[in-house]
Amino acid sequence: MTTARLSTLLAAAALLAGCSSMLPRGTTDMPSPFRSFAEAQAAAERIAPFRTRVDDLQSLGFDPKEGRNVTQIPYPDIVARLAPYPGVSLDALDPGIRACIVARSGCRAYVFRFERIDRKREGGFWADFLNVRRVTNTTGWWFETLVVVSDDVVLFRNHSGEPRIEKVERQTNPLGPFQPAGEGAGAALLR
Repeated sequence: MTTARLSTLLAAAALLAGCSSMLPRGTTDMPSPFRSFAEAQAAAERIAPFRTRVDDLQSLGFDPKEGRNVTQIPYPDIVARLAPYPGVSLDALDPGIRACIVARSGCRAYVFRFERIDRKREGGFWADFLNVRRVTNTTGWWFETLVVVSDDVVLFRNHSGEPRIEKVERQTNPLGPFQPAGEGAGAALLR
């Protein structure tokens, strides 16, 4: 190999050694009318039981008719979710849940889920590429709202989620690209 060619390869390797732009990145984005958890929460809190109509949900950002990021919950599952203990009297339940139980199959529920998750690998290119050391930062948020309706009127709503996801995953493989082979051989020996 010529000196010029060797110099070129060494220069390229040096450049890639610290080049984090060569590392994988990813995003999970469930299309949402909301830019943040706080915005979604504020919209969900504007849903008023016994006053908000199903047609009003679309203007609040929750459209059960369009069907994006919404799961329809059948009546038996609604009861299992909202009144899971048969020993609890009907009077002890939320008025919207009571109205749903009385409406039986006339009651339906929708779960709306929105999220924005970003994943970014950090560190040196070669350590990551050779599977020696990988660091993945995950940030974002997710939001979920349960809306129970009967006769085109909202009876009950509840929401949950994680307003701020910050997670760092670190993985070290001393054998680098040979680590999976070593793990497979170890598993075969244990059988």
